[in-house]
Amino acid sequence: MTALRTKALAALAATSLAALSLTAGPALAQSAPKDGGTLVMGTVGVPRHFDGAIQSGIATALPSTQIFASPLRYDKNWDPEPYLAKSWEVAKDGKSVTLHLVDNAKFSDGTPVTAEDVKFSIETIKKYHPFKTMLAPVTTVDTPDKYTVVIHLAHPYPALLLAMSPALMPILPEHVYGKGDIQTNPANLKPVGSGPFKLVSYKQGDSYVLEKNPDFFLKGRPHLDKIIVKIFADPENMVLAVQNGEVDVAPLLSDVRDIQRLEKAPDVTVSNKGFEAIGPINWLEFNTKKKPFDDVRVRQAIGYAINKKFIVDRLLGGVAKRAYGPIAPGSPLATTDVNHYDYNPKKANELLDEAGLKKGADGTRFTMTVDYIPGSVDIGRNVVEYMRSALRQVGIKVEVRTSPDFPTWSNRISNYDFDLTEDDVYNWGDPVIGVARTYLSSNIRKGVVWANMAQYDNPKVDKLLNEAAVEGDPAKRKELYAEFQKIVVGDAPILFLNTVPFAIAYKKGLENVPAGIWGSLQPWDNVYWSKKN
Repeated sequence: MTALRTKALAALAATSLAALSLTAGPALAQSAPKDGGTLVMGTVGVPRHFDGAIQSGIATALPSTQIFASPLRYDKNWDPEPYLAKSWEVAKDGKSVTLHLVDNAKFSDGTPVTAEDVKFSIETIKKYHPFKTMLAPVTTVDTPDKYTVVIHLAHPYPALLLAMSPALMPILPEHVYGKGDIQTNPANLKPVGSGPFKLVSYKQGDSYVLEKNPDFFLKGRPHLDKIIVKIFADPENMVLAVQNGEVDVAPLLSDVRDIQRLEKAPDVTVSNKGFEAIGPINWLEFNTKKKPFDDVRVRQAIGYAINKKFIVDRLLGGVAKRAYGPIAPGSPLATTDVNHYDYNPKKANELLDEAGLKKGADGTRFTMTVDYIPGSVDIGRNVVEYMRSALRQVGIKVEVRTSPDFPTWSNRISNYDFDLTEDDVYNWGDPVIGVARTYLSSNIRKGVVWANMAQYDNPKVDKLLNEAAVEGDPAKRKELYAEFQKIVVGDAPILFLNTVPFAIAYKKGLENVPAGIWGSLQPWDNVYWSKKN
C-alpha cells in the first residue's frame, strides 16, 4: 500500500485529462477523440434498478458505472487512478484513508458533490450492499471540510482502495437518496448521479437510454452523445443484432457459441481484454456435510475423474482458460502452485476404494445428483452432462437435476438440498470482497445464496483469510493467499474448472473500448467513434 500513498490529479492534468486513456487502445496517441454520435448496446441483463450502492451484479453495474462516479477508477495494471478523489493518502498505521475530492463535480440535478455525499454513500454501502465483508472494517467516516473525507478503519484494510471502484462504490447524492427507505426510494429507478451519462428513460425489460452529462467534471468528456441499451430476452437474438449491424456493441459475452459466431462476423472486433477484476470462475461445489462428500478422498477422486482439459478445449472451444484455485487467474494474488487434479481415473478409483466405496455387481459405487444454474448451457448443462460418462468410468452414477428458474436453483443450493452443483462465481477484485465469502466458516448462512454453501469449515483457512485481509505488505499478503489457495484446493470443497470466457464484441470504428481490469463495468467516458459503418 505504500506505493499507493498519494495520487494527484495534477499529474494527470499535466498531460491533459482529455488525452488520458483508461484502455489499452492506441487510438488517442494517433488522433484526438471525436465528439458526438450514438452507441447502441445490447445486453441480456435486466436491471431491477440502477442503484449499485445497494444492489450487486452485472445487470445493475453496467448502467450504474455510467450514471454514478466513484472515488477512484482503475487501469489495466490494477493501479488506482483519480476520479472523484483527486488524491488520497493511506495512514502509516493503515487504519485510515483520506480522500481529497475534486471541487467541480456536480450531480445531474446541479447540486455539487461534497464530502457529505461520500460519507453517506460509504455508510449506505456498508449497511445495505450484499457484499458484507467489503466495507466491514470501516468504523466511522469524518468530513473535516467540504472536500475532504477521512475513512477510519478497525484495522489495516488493503482492499479498501479497490472497493472504491465504479462497480462497487457509486457516490449518491444524500439529498436525494437519504430520504426515507433507500430500498424503495424512487431514485433507484430515476437515478441522480455525477457520472459521464445520465438516465433519461427506462422501459422495463426492453431498453434504457443514457445521454451525455453536460456537467461531467472531467473536461471534454464524455465523447458520445447517447448510449441506447437494448435488452434481449434471448442471447442469440442479441448476437444476430450485432451481426446485422443493429447493435454496435455487446459488452459481456460469455457463451462460447456467441463468441465464436461474432469472431467470424465482418466489421466486428471481439476482445477478451480486461475483466480480470470481475474474475469469474466456473466450478463444482460439494455439500461437504453430506455423505459420502464429507470424505475429502471422495471429493478429490471426483476431481481426478473429470478431464478439465477436455472441458476447456472441446466443450468450451478453447475460449476459456483453466482455473486452478479460488482466486481467478488474472489476479496478481493468484497462484498455480496447487494440485491441478489432472485427469487420472486410476488415482480416482484408488481413492474411492480407500474411502470404502466398493463397486457393486453393476460396477456402481454410489449415485449422486448434480445441479447446475438454469440458463447456463456451455459452462453448466454441457459440463454436468459430460460428467455422466466421466464419473461412470470410476463407478459413480450421475443424475442431472434441472431447475426451472434461478430462484429454484438458489433455494435448493442455499438450503443445502444438493450433492454437487455447478456454479460460476465472481472474485469482484479483491479476495476480501468476492473470494472469502465462499470459504469463511463464519459465512455459513443457510438460505443465503453465494455464501459458504459448501459448509466448508477449516480453522486454518479462516485464520489465513483473516490475516490476509489486514496485511499491508503486498509480498506477505500474497504469501498468505498462496497458502490459502493450496489448502482449499487440497481440501476440495470445490473443484475448479475454468474461467468464464467474458468477451466484448464491437463494431469497427469504435475506439477506446474499456479494457481495464473491470472490463465493461467501468466508465465509457473516453469511448468515441472514429467512423461508423
